[in-house]
Amino acid sequence: MQEIPYKRGFIIISSLYLLLLLLDKEQWAWYGKPFLLPFLLLMTLKAPAFKTKKWLLLALLFSWIGDIVLMFAHKNELFFILGLVSFLIAHLLFIVLFTKQEATVYHTQKNYYWLFYGIILLYLFGLLSILLPKLGDLKIPVGIYAMTISLMFIEALKGYFNWNNPRKTQVVIGAALFVLSDSILAINKFHTPLPLATLWIMSTYLMAQYFICTGIIQKPEKRN
Repeated sequence: MQEIPYKRGFIIISSLYLLLLLLDKEQWAWYGKPFLLPFLLLMTLKAPAFKTKKWLLLALLFSWIGDIVLMFAHKNELFFILGLVSFLIAHLLFIVLFTKQEATVYHTQKNYYWLFYGIILLYLFGLLSILLPKLGDLKIPVGIYAMTISLMFIEALKGYFNWNNPRKTQVVIGAALFVLSDSILAINKFHTPLPLATLWIMSTYLMAQYFICTGIIQKPEKRN
């Protein structure tokens, strides 16, 4: 398949990046961050045409912009806010991407969906209850962001029950890892500094992007 070289490239450079973080060489890893998502962008661009290709490309593009902007968050809070906005747009695009997948299979396990839906909402309110006292002027933007990424996860979960896609579990895992990555970032930044925080944030984030991307690209739908 055309995307295999880019997939391998992403795995290799991500592994090297995470290894540098593990070895406490974050100042070196910093220079490699802009080169991570371009492999997934190229993999998507070179993949055979599919109906939601442009939405996946846009979601990856705004994620990449967010990656770059957040590299400078330590210099000024404005960069953190701009990075938050970039990822907010990315998650909105992921929501559109998920809602536009073909829902041709309807399973009977709807009770499981509502159970997971409730768990996600409980997790969201629990996390916000921990963070809100520490957020200051960022209460509203962080709250909006948290609700958006939760909705993204819910749409992926809904797809698990509705999509005719053998890799739908992979997409749901990717969405869950995205929520986990952002949760670790929020707790580390606003509540309690965590050991190896950047390693955990980036490892879950990179796996999230990889699982969502490969899960959507390899969806067996009619090509245009």
